[in-house]
Amino acid sequence: MKHHFRNSAIVRWGAAFLGPHLFASIGALPRYFVEWNTYNKMVATQQISFRDSYPCLADRVVDTPFDPHYFFQAAWLARCLHDVMPPFHVDIGSSVMMISVLSATTKTIFVDYRPLRVHLSNFLPLGGDIVQLPFRAGSITSLSCLHVLEHVGLGRYGDPINPEGSRLAATELQRVLKPGGRLFLSVPVGRERVCFNAHRVFSPSTVRGFFQELQLKTFSLVDDVGRFNEEISPEAAANLEYGCGLFECVKARE
Repeated sequence: MKHHFRNSAIVRWGAAFLGPHLFASIGALPRYFVEWNTYNKMVATQQISFRDSYPCLADRVVDTPFDPHYFFQAAWLARCLHDVMPPFHVDIGSSVMMISVLSATTKTIFVDYRPLRVHLSNFLPLGGDIVQLPFRAGSITSLSCLHVLEHVGLGRYGDPINPEGSRLAATELQRVLKPGGRLFLSVPVGRERVCFNAHRVFSPSTVRGFFQELQLKTFSLVDDVGRFNEEISPEAAANLEYGCGLFECVKARE
């Protein structure tokens, strides 16, 4: 019954007007009905019915829309792993769409606070908490955590409230990383603040302070207007409002 309701025409029409595109959707309605009528006149059978209608009213744009943070961080990580070619890779809580693709060429273990229930070759999903990871100290040579650290301790995904969540998570990422191993990390950077309960934004110096055991190898940046700036100084992010800092770090060898 619930499945039927979710797929009803009323729900689909309601969803068409939710979110940030309300006015664009309303403005597109006349065109929608004109094209509905045009389509029905062109087919002899299988006429469009209201029951099966599924209005998508805000997708007719000039350029393909995308989220610069998630697009560029996925491209960045894929290229880094291609250069390093680790025997296996561990990711903590990043985009599942990105990790599913990376696992096609790199054996991947994926850990998330909310377990991912899938079966896929070359891919092992595990349930786990970033502040208490299920790995031995110094056991991972290739580790990523993209757009995750800023959420820890804010309760957004069901984790306990803890103002020190990001720092504790950073300590745990360092613990499991093997000497000589690499951490690929992304977080929001710019004017430092807590946007409760969505995320935190960090200054680059705060992020580097979290990882005293690691050496920064490269820093790249998605700036406030969505441009990707590869291998630049972390200071370039200091005056941003909401950028995405991409940190490639190496744990010092003992």
